Amino acid sequence: MSNQKTGSKRSRTHSAGRSSQNILQTIGRVVILLLETVIVLGLGVYCVGFVLAKGPSPTASKMFVSSMRETSALKFVADLYFTSDEIAEIEAVKETIDYAPTDTSLITISADPVSEENKDGWTDAHGVFHLDEDGDGIIIEPVKGRGYAGYMMVVRDPSRVIMGSIPSSYGKRGYTVEEYVKHFDGVAGTNAGGFYDPGGWGQGEIPDSVLVVDGQIYYMEYGCGTEGGGGIAAIDGNHILHVAKSMSRQELIDKDIRYAVCYGPVLIVNGVSASPDSLSVSMNPRTAIGQCADGAMLFLVIDGRQTASMGAKYQDLVEIMERYGAVNAVNLDGGSSSMLWFQDHYVNNSSSVVGVRPMPSSFVVLKEGTGTG
Repeated sequence: MSNQKTGSKRSRTHSAGRSSQNILQTIGRVVILLLETVIVLGLGVYCVGFVLAKGPSPTASKMFVSSMRETSALKFVADLYFTSDEIAEIEAVKETIDYAPTDTSLITISADPVSEENKDGWTDAHGVFHLDEDGDGIIIEPVKGRGYAGYMMVVRDPSRVIMGSIPSSYGKRGYTVEEYVKHFDGVAGTNAGGFYDPGGWGQGEIPDSVLVVDGQIYYMEYGCGTEGGGGIAAIDGNHILHVAKSMSRQELIDKDIRYAVCYGPVLIVNGVSASPDSLSVSMNPRTAIGQCADGAMLFLVIDGRQTASMGAKYQDLVEIMERYGAVNAVNLDGGSSSMLWFQDHYVNNSSSVVGVRPMPSSFVVLKEGTGTG
């Protein structure tokens, strides 16, 4: 009986050992298969990138490199195919726009932008009527073009537009567009300036360039538009949008700038548009701000890195702003930051795989009748 029990135990032990060995072998095969799959996919992606970067089309090559270089997490991709000198040559653009100071006389803001007579809608500089369905002074319309789709938000009363930013949060954690709108008791908002984001996983707590909030100047030592080609969007005490390559501290003070962020590039100055030769051909999610001759503020948000919308080039932004009659316009931070919030939901789709990102600044539209005067 004792020998039978001992044999039975040995049999079970041997069986258990074989089962463990089989499990380990299966796990090993799965791991090897996964590694092989990753390697094959990696080679496939590299080859596709090689064709885009080194293929017969110089335009496709330039677009590929410029688009990668504008991202936070994928800048290194261009380095796989080109030297730093080659990248610099590809990214170089010819400055052609006149950066003369903003001519404020070109903007005449109505004392009553949304009167009973025009409550039903807004007519742009080209005579095109845009319906304001609920008469709240905010119009949001879809915009589409070759390879891109997004939205234009028209805010008819510029006094309702403020900088959504909380200086006490700098160095800690930024806020999402939704959080900024709710914090300032607004109804709509978009992202604004750029921020330091090593590896693309940051918390949006440190602006990467000068920022003006309620007339107070922050981070002047960082300059302007270091990541986006150079461009400042500044709103003065009369609710007029100023755009320029940059502004000195004294200029910000002399022009009574209440809110300002940097990114760029500048798209339109005093009714003169940047030429295509002066703009990068990269395609990415975009956000831009502009102002019309009657003071109406324009906020353009374009989706990107998605099947339905690859993204827009800067020239696309220029053409859309022209269509709406913008006298001045400048590109803001884009990519995964590009978001438009309106009436308790995001209107567009985030391109970020980790969800909506926090950031140090936004533009917020206040409720009707609560503008800054």
